[in-house]
Amino acid sequence: MQKKTLSLILFLFLSSCGYEAIHSKKNTENYNFSIDKLNFIGQREINLKIKEKLNNYTLSKNNKKFALNISSTSEKTILAKDTSGDATSFQNKIIIQVESIMNNKFKNNFTIIEYFNYNNNSNKFELKKYEREIRNTLAEIASDKLIFKLSNI
Repeated sequence: MQKKTLSLILFLFLSSCGYEAIHSKKNTENYNFSIDKLNFIGQREINLKIKEKLNNYTLSKNNKKFALNISSTSEKTILAKDTSGDATSFQNKIIIQVESIMNNKFKNNFTIIEYFNYNNNSNKFELKKYEREIRNTLAEIASDKLIFKLSNI
């Protein structure tokens, strides 16, 4: 009985599920591009998230080398108001415009738009904190889409 238990425990500890991070340095070799230059215009918070995601691709050396000009904006709009005129729900939208240049020639120009709807909160500090989290999440999603588009150009 002890041998079976011991072998079961060893099997569970020694086997792994095969998890690998999608954008790890090891997996950047699966994408066939690298980034030479990054130029950012627009909202700093969004640009930092995009730069963080694209950092692994600036170090890799592939045949397809891009220079990217990225412009980002964030918009907060009111979707609904109550009878007293106070906002009850909002939409937070980020727009990322990318111009890709390959071998000093214009290659592609595209826009990535991500948005999220949410309800108002009476605690304004918590609402601002939640909105910052939403912008960060939307920037990460848009960065993933940007990486996918660049790998398919």
